[in-house]
Amino acid sequence: MAYFKWEVMLKAVRGHFTVEATQYQGMSLSMGSDDQKRSNSTVPAGKLSVLVPVYNERNTILPLIERLQRVPIDMEILVADDGSSDGTTDVLRDKVVGHYQYVKVFFHTHNQGKGSAIRTVIQHATGQFSVIQDGDMEYDPNDFVAMMSYMVEHDCDALYGSRFINGRPKMAWPNYVVNRLLALLVRLLYGTKMTDEATCYKMFRTDLLKSVPLICQRFEFCPEVTAKVLRSGYHIDEIPIHYEARSYAAGKKIRWNDGVQAFWTLIRYRWWHPSKRRVQPSDESDRSTQPS
Repeated sequence: MAYFKWEVMLKAVRGHFTVEATQYQGMSLSMGSDDQKRSNSTVPAGKLSVLVPVYNERNTILPLIERLQRVPIDMEILVADDGSSDGTTDVLRDKVVGHYQYVKVFFHTHNQGKGSAIRTVIQHATGQFSVIQDGDMEYDPNDFVAMMSYMVEHDCDALYGSRFINGRPKMAWPNYVVNRLLALLVRLLYGTKMTDEATCYKMFRTDLLKSVPLICQRFEFCPEVTAKVLRSGYHIDEIPIHYEARSYAAGKKIRWNDGVQAFWTLIRYRWWHPSKRRVQPSDESDRSTQPS
């Protein structure tokens, strides 16, 4: 019986992927060997706020900031150090604060979670658009060029960078199945076709993102913001992006219980209504600000 149920689930995932992929037929990515080849779209107009939640990313935070600086977009980089304990805080204070003109760093005194870190920096965003960027190197920020161009050209409210439009990326099979099931659940609960609900690369009009009353603390940011944006009557578009998964040994932090929380969050907010909720900002007393 257990084997039968697993086979049914896999068929549902594969079938969902096949149906979703057809709507993006003809869309592809330029798989160049360097950042310049990847960033081959026309430089879009407007300013982008890059929101970077960071926890224990000592080895990647500086290379990430340098990589962000090379993207040909008018941007500001807002980093929230979520109480790191591996030396990331020292790297940010010694080598980032005061060294980059368009980078601001905010510090939590103790670890609160990714969602809390994102909520901290959202209110400081001044760009026309805002996008989430994890503190590792799994995603390629040169995709911001294509995403911003799409936002401007199609007058989008929200745009997700999908890892699955062009096929399955190199990631662990259980992670792949969970990601596909989350996308399927969005379709079932919210009537919205989506291939990648859990992608990090979520881009919004900044005024829209600031209007969403988020209460997330950890990785439930993704399903909460997805649910509340859709329940508020906005549409979420998708385009393909680049992605190279890292292992748990390399610092990947999301765990199986976060997947369970994601499913519950999507179900929980299916009946949420924007007029019945009020914004609950992050704890102001638990962070200090160090703009550069």
